Amino acid sequence: MTNIGDKLDALHFRARQNIWLGYFSIFCRIALAAGFIPSGMQKILGERFTTLAINHPMGNFLEAFHHTGYYYPFVGIMQVTAAILLLIPRTVTIGAIIYFPIILNICILSLAVRFDGSQVTSPLMVCAVLFLLCWNYHNFKNIFPFNYTNSKSELPQKNELTKKFPFKFFVGVFAIMIFVAFHTKIFYKIMPRNTISDCRTQCDGENDEDCFDFCDCIHKEGKSLDWCLEELNKTN
Repeated sequence: MTNIGDKLDALHFRARQNIWLGYFSIFCRIALAAGFIPSGMQKILGERFTTLAINHPMGNFLEAFHHTGYYYPFVGIMQVTAAILLLIPRTVTIGAIIYFPIILNICILSLAVRFDGSQVTSPLMVCAVLFLLCWNYHNFKNIFPFNYTNSKSELPQKNELTKKFPFKFFVGVFAIMIFVAFHTKIFYKIMPRNTISDCRTQCDGENDEDCFDFCDCIHKEGKSLDWCLEELNKTN
């Protein structure tokens, strides 16, 4: 019976054979690096990288983050380091390993406070890093408790590459992008948004007063998102 390790090896081998997936991995590396270098450099230079008001849940966090001493530029250094490592073919794996916990933390934070700025991009970046980790599975597969019995080469040779376009894969990628782009409308009835005027654009005309109170609670009173949501739910 084929064990899990051999099945993963075979799946990885087939994926590495496809030249289009190889191009996609290069795209992911460049896009991820472009996402971290500017924000990382701002932290290294000690600059606050958002104009969000302190009363905003995300703005409050980022303001406190900005005043954490050398921890703030340290995160920036790790972001830039991960980005540079992704751009170098021989160091992609270590770059993805460093990148993943940083972007996962940003993603969870963005979802927790319903932050417009990275609520869509950060989940997509998490998916991109996971793809790169899977693409470079052969470099760290031995940390898993699987048995490997196949003697076949871990990576296909040049003459084994195929140019067949992986429609199902890219349809899946497109579906994930669409889902992430619209998930805020699907899961969240109301969001803090970045400014009070943006927040009030969500008010539908039926419960404008309650909606305005929620926006004031966030942007004027500086209350927590959970508190403001709880007060909103009491009136509905």
